[in-house]
Amino acid sequence: MHLSNIGTDFEKALQRVKSVRNVSPKHQLKLYAFFKQATVGPCKADKPSNFDVVNLAKWNAWSSLGTMNSDEAKRNYIEFVKSLVCEPLSNDANLLNDNVVCENSTSQAEAVPEKEEYSSSRKVLLEDKGRIFRIQLNRPEKKNALTHEMYRDIIDGLKAAEKSEAFITVLEGKGDYFCSGNDLNNLLVKPSDTAKMAADAKLLLRDFVGTFIDHPKVLVAAVNGPAVGISVTILGLFDLVFASDNATFHTPFTSLGQSPEGCSSFTFPLLMGNTKAFEMLLFNRKITAQEAKRRNIVTEVFQQDTFKEQVNKRIEQLSALPPQ
Repeated sequence: MHLSNIGTDFEKALQRVKSVRNVSPKHQLKLYAFFKQATVGPCKADKPSNFDVVNLAKWNAWSSLGTMNSDEAKRNYIEFVKSLVCEPLSNDANLLNDNVVCENSTSQAEAVPEKEEYSSSRKVLLEDKGRIFRIQLNRPEKKNALTHEMYRDIIDGLKAAEKSEAFITVLEGKGDYFCSGNDLNNLLVKPSDTAKMAADAKLLLRDFVGTFIDHPKVLVAAVNGPAVGISVTILGLFDLVFASDNATFHTPFTSLGQSPEGCSSFTFPLLMGNTKAFEMLLFNRKITAQEAKRRNIVTEVFQQDTFKEQVNKRIEQLSALPPQ
């Protein structure tokens, strides 16, 4: 591309991108970063708090471009927009990098799936399938440990389910764990402003738990394996909890210097009585799926080898009931 054409093609790209629909959050961040680098220059803004998920993602995307100059950023923006719309923005035959994937091509690995599945990150998958809306934790290599981004994704998923035609919302985990609780790497980053980080964390957790409390659809948890921490404590907010017989439930708060969350200090005594609740929340007792059923955390236990099939069958039966 000739340098004299960059400015013109950049303006065309800014207009052309407005016609592109359903741009993924990942691609939106890429466009944002190239635009800021092209128009402002290298990122010099202060890094947002780890709990300010959206602005932190923008900051990371922009900062990742380093000292890339304005013309190079404009060229990258033009090329990326072209890859999204799959049509030329200028007469330059070399404008589009051959390695760029066109989103409209069904032959590519990231083609749109046949079922409606979408996500604000690939760590949490959302599926809207008629009367059933699924939210799947998709970080099996980390036992589905929750990052700050995943908290926000789950909130967004619950809100999307609320607006959908679904009657039932299902939370499930991929892999051998349901969820191993918070990713402790969240706590290893030393913030520049501890007070702000604590305030942001408070708001995020309140929003997270509040979204479960206020959710108007039937909430079902499919606990396919071990559950730890907040993935256990929020179960008291669900309408139904199905568990695999290999699942365990562990809330090791005092051993980590943490306090119970997810309304568990209220819901657990109601479900199982004070002494049994204290055994879990204060004294770190890990319980089996059968014990969890006896303590009224779990509705029904299925064998591990048929868990998915049995749960899907039960959910399909429930979804056939009148919604009102």
